[in-house]
Amino acid sequence: MVTLKSSPDRASGPKPRSSAPRPFDRVLVANRGEIAVRVIRTLRRLGIRSIAVYSDADADAPHVRLADEAVRIGPAPATESYLDPERIIAAALETGAEAVHPGYGFLSEHAGFARACRDAGLVFVGPGIEALEVMGDKIRAKHHVERSGVPTVPGVADPTLDDAALLEAAGAVGFPVLVKPSAGGGGKGMQIARDAAELEAALPAARRIALAAFGDDTLLIERLIERPRHIEVQVLADAHGTVVHLGERECSLQRRHQKVIEESPSPLLDAATRARIGQAACDAARSVDYLGAGTVEFLVSDVAPDEFFFIEMNTRLQVEHPVTELVTGVDLVEQQLRIAAGEPLALTQEQIELRGHAIEARVYAETPHRGFLPSTGEVLAWRAPVGEGVRVDAGIDEGLEITAHYDPMIAKVIAFGTDRAQALERLDRALADTVVLGVDTNIAFLRRLLADPAVRSGDLDTGLIDRMPEVDHVELPPALLDAAARAFVSEQTIGRRSSTSAASTAAGPSTWQSATGWRPGAVRRSAVLLAPRDHPLDVRPVVTPPDDVVSVGADADADAGDTVVRVGADGAVWVHHDGASAALIRIDRRTHAEQRRAAAERGGGLAADPELRAPMPGTVTAVFAVDGDAVEAGDAIVAIEAMKMEHRVVAAVDGTVRLSVAVGDLVARDQAVARIEPRPAASEPTSTDGPHEGAVAHPSHQE
Repeated sequence: MVTLKSSPDRASGPKPRSSAPRPFDRVLVANRGEIAVRVIRTLRRLGIRSIAVYSDADADAPHVRLADEAVRIGPAPATESYLDPERIIAAALETGAEAVHPGYGFLSEHAGFARACRDAGLVFVGPGIEALEVMGDKIRAKHHVERSGVPTVPGVADPTLDDAALLEAAGAVGFPVLVKPSAGGGGKGMQIARDAAELEAALPAARRIALAAFGDDTLLIERLIERPRHIEVQVLADAHGTVVHLGERECSLQRRHQKVIEESPSPLLDAATRARIGQAACDAARSVDYLGAGTVEFLVSDVAPDEFFFIEMNTRLQVEHPVTELVTGVDLVEQQLRIAAGEPLALTQEQIELRGHAIEARVYAETPHRGFLPSTGEVLAWRAPVGEGVRVDAGIDEGLEITAHYDPMIAKVIAFGTDRAQALERLDRALADTVVLGVDTNIAFLRRLLADPAVRSGDLDTGLIDRMPEVDHVELPPALLDAAARAFVSEQTIGRRSSTSAASTAAGPSTWQSATGWRPGAVRRSAVLLAPRDHPLDVRPVVTPPDDVVSVGADADADAGDTVVRVGADGAVWVHHDGASAALIRIDRRTHAEQRRAAAERGGGLAADPELRAPMPGTVTAVFAVDGDAVEAGDAIVAIEAMKMEHRVVAAVDGTVRLSVAVGDLVARDQAVARIEPRPAASEPTSTDGPHEGAVAHPSHQE
């Protein structure tokens, strides 16, 4: 069993282990981003030479700079670099690596890659091929663990059944049911059906998504557990028959089946259930002769917390592994390496204790108020939080370009405390101190989630986030708006002074040339019209001090205490102040007047913008209207694919469409793709954020 104890504050990382010899001399890390950085740090601590691989998009990435060696493996698309087993193995052989650590995502659960490593004489830091094959198929995994006495969710898992047979079999399972693709993960293709009619429609939809995402349309049906808790158990297993678990992680805070916040231990489980679920996880691992670090995932009913059901096993390191490391003091990457080298586990089940509480938040480059669309661009400012009990795993740096080629997770912020309340408070403070400018992030959303009363009380379930009210805009504190306005005025003033510095004094006193709003006896304060970059019609006047009083440094890019200001290449000003961030643009008065006049003419509010813009950079994959067609608000006009997602841009007003793009065109974020010319008698539109609705998720390469 795992013993749960309170503890004084723990260091912000795994405890070092210095007495044992290093398991390898040279290890290649077949991944990128924060997980590559995380693995390389342990390699360096153990004195193992680290070898990074990188695509053209990651040539200057932090994991490349941190490694002892780095090998280019191809262009930016993952299919031509990180997902190409031949390129990875060639890089390992070229650099003399003895082992390959796959991280998570990409090739980490690819049985063919593990086999290719073995055939090339390389040690794959992960489980055996049988475990990868069995646990990689949900139907096969479910049948397999059932034979070992591990409880599973009642359902139908027969790959030979077609839609008609599954529809008939579902009656015995009992509605509501959950339809799941057998292959893949991350919630892709899952469909809920509460009766036979819904199931009849859900089955073909799930098959289409599964085939497109995983190349396999095999489905299984399980009874839907209402208000479920997602609990997973970390296990370690060596080649000498020892299997231990390191307690559980609560992963119930999810959005569209993707984990957002994780913690250890779970606030739900008691000691007896913890021991039982841990034993079940060890039994599942033993059933496939598991080797290394793995995670066994369970559903636990909120109304019956002593009952749990096996979902699947993730045969790799998990994104959320830091919370387990913080409460146990065990470096899981080190354990992976030692197990892969054939060493016996130096830990017994009795020695593993959970001390304190740890909570992790995933920081994504995405825009919550635009349907959580991924955000791309150059990182203009990056400041990781520091403080007692705070750990940050990140793979970004200032100047790095966040592209549409990879998963949008850019960092993880983790907090440790002596109890859950302290861990929550530390995490919220750490998120407030995290500065990312240049791309949108979900940090404000994470803080709003942490403040939710149900989260504070530990009353969690996988549907909690979906029940939260949507926020279609971001509240901007006055101090943040003031900092942005000062930056615009400062930039304007510096530019004006530079242009007049060489002028002859014969033209008159410098005040006549450089001051704006100057009057005899007084200086008029400037009023700057600002608008959020994503909502250019939401104009807000901000009064600033006179030009000569404004001081934010030598240029508009400045840091002053808690305020960080950066100016993007497009002229937008990014500001972080007191835990809040925003990107703002300046609207000139003529443009503002024209916008208001156009809005009045079309009879709508300022938000009824007839311009349809790309929500993010991508490729136009479909055009649903012909230039000159009459369309109504909500009609799909074009589809844009980026970051493995398809985004449908829809009309915000009734009228006539005028297209600006064609299939195959590459578009930039906020580029106009069409315009709707309102009808003369158009009624007030009902949708104000239509251009960014209707995102259809496809699989990412990360967890």
